[in-house]
Amino acid sequence: MSLYTITGAHLAFGHVALLDHADFSLEAGERVGLIGRNGAGKSSLLKIVADLTKPDDGLVTRQQNLTTVYVPQEPEFDVDATVFDTVASGLADAQQLLDEYDTVAHRLAETPEGAEHDALLARMNALQSSLDAADAWNWRTRVSTTLAQIGLDGQARVGALSGGMQKRVALARALVVQPDVLLLDEPTNHLDFDGIRWLEDLLLSQRASLFFITHDRAFLDRVATRIVELDRGRLLSYPGNFSAYQERKAQQLEVERIENAKFDKLLAQEEVWIRKGVEARRTRSVGRIARLVQMRREREERRNVQGNVKLDVGQGEKSGKIVAELTDVTKRYGNRTVVDRFSATVMRGDKIGFVGPNGAGKTTLLKLILGEIKPDEGQVRVGTNLQVAYFDQMRAQLDMEKTLADTISPGSDWVEINGARKHVMSYLGDFLFAPERARSPVKSLSGGERNRLLLARLFARPANVLVLDEPTNDLDIPTLELLEELLTDYEGTVLLVSHDRAFLDNVVTSVIAAEGEGRWREYVGGFTDWQIQRDRSEQLREAQAPRESAKEAPNKESAAARSAPRAVKLSFKEQRELDALPERIASLEAEQKTIAVQLEDGSIFAKDAAEGTRLTERYGAIEEELLVALERWEELESKRK
Repeated sequence: MSLYTITGAHLAFGHVALLDHADFSLEAGERVGLIGRNGAGKSSLLKIVADLTKPDDGLVTRQQNLTTVYVPQEPEFDVDATVFDTVASGLADAQQLLDEYDTVAHRLAETPEGAEHDALLARMNALQSSLDAADAWNWRTRVSTTLAQIGLDGQARVGALSGGMQKRVALARALVVQPDVLLLDEPTNHLDFDGIRWLEDLLLSQRASLFFITHDRAFLDRVATRIVELDRGRLLSYPGNFSAYQERKAQQLEVERIENAKFDKLLAQEEVWIRKGVEARRTRSVGRIARLVQMRREREERRNVQGNVKLDVGQGEKSGKIVAELTDVTKRYGNRTVVDRFSATVMRGDKIGFVGPNGAGKTTLLKLILGEIKPDEGQVRVGTNLQVAYFDQMRAQLDMEKTLADTISPGSDWVEINGARKHVMSYLGDFLFAPERARSPVKSLSGGERNRLLLARLFARPANVLVLDEPTNDLDIPTLELLEELLTDYEGTVLLVSHDRAFLDNVVTSVIAAEGEGRWREYVGGFTDWQIQRDRSEQLREAQAPRESAKEAPNKESAAARSAPRAVKLSFKEQRELDALPERIASLEAEQKTIAVQLEDGSIFAKDAAEGTRLTERYGAIEEELLVALERWEELESKRK
């Protein structure tokens, strides 16, 4: 039996129905990801499931005693409260039961036997049963255990925490309740890569059913067991993760396109027939007319797929071949070194992603590259003819009181994109803003709409360097995919800060990563390539550590022996092995890449499950072989030196 079911739900704000006779159910142990366009009604559906609002129509059924906890996109806290008290507020009902139990017990001790005494005794027994069922006697232990599990300091003040840590507090407040159903609205907001990975592991370990909204495709792929899409008022269910959804959705849209084309062709034929005249008294003709009327009604009620944003960036003149050259650059703020002796060259056409934990200094490094701030040590040479367009994650460039049209083109009704003039109304329409909203103030827009407006403003100006600081926040998945295509085809330079792993993988050609204590290092490839290279480097360092310790250990040889020069040469066999290792490493990496391509979409498992299993095992074996080969190469190289 389902934990929660909605049947024939209808919900409308204005003339467009967000839910149009929609059905939904949630089973025990499921992790359901809810996706859909911005403004489609995802948060409204989540609030219906949380019992915070009601649908206009439809039947809602819940299992008896079902515990549901909702974590909003931007949780609200008492900033002066401690983390312990904030998390404990999730058990406010249990604490109220305990307080009432203490009060009743105190009154019972002072009340002589009689009717009032019996009533108090009955109430105390009922409270005791409720406390036992809720496991409320040990609420302090539950809070402490949850804090330890999530890694929070109970004595810290909530207002002093970062956005990512406050998100952890909100999750702790929800999990301490031990809910049957956990509802999360954009849970990855404000989390860096380590925080997102931590959240994924945490949710995978929970027994509660999960219903969550996110635009993070990598998060959906790892966490979701089912995808539900809110599309034109309907809820469509797709088993599996996001990759499986993409394949099924493409097939469904193609079937829908063909069926609509057939319907429209038949309707056109019937319209031609009716205009030629008809003998209305004939029964056959009367039935045909009735069918035509019905077809017209169905065509009017059809809700077509919402058009996508039309992105086109204004290409500026070409910049110099070198955009920026950094040599041993160091930047400090007080006693903290944000960038320590970093060197890099940014060439025209590079697409570079900046990754690292919150507060690592990604924005500082960007400003150093663009010459906006000066280094304390080292040199920065900025290239010639740079036209920089900047996307700010805080949306500081938006004036909340200005209209949308004035934000895009102040004092003019026209914008110019790559030499072609376009009316501002038409240009806003490309970003899914209706003409009647062009004179609305920016403050009336949602978070996702403000991001779309900022993109529209950004792309209306000619530029050869795009600096994008968290551009993916609040954007829906279709807009994300379109932005990826635009940036991939863009001929200028892209400097990108993002916590969207799939977006980084699909756009950037190299990654500059924070490695702690102000150290930064550049890696070729996208986010996944950086992770693989980073993990290998850590494995090599761990393998080297015992050998380094052995070298540093006190040597028992005599002073004369230690001071005697030694000439260590590789044997003929070792030299041949060393010469062959680079080719073997390259061969293994090529084989691994080929297997990764075969396994990527999962279709191999549908065609030949045994072959899919074999390839998966071989992929893991190659990883081990590569590690052994790299360690051996390092060992022989150090021996030769």
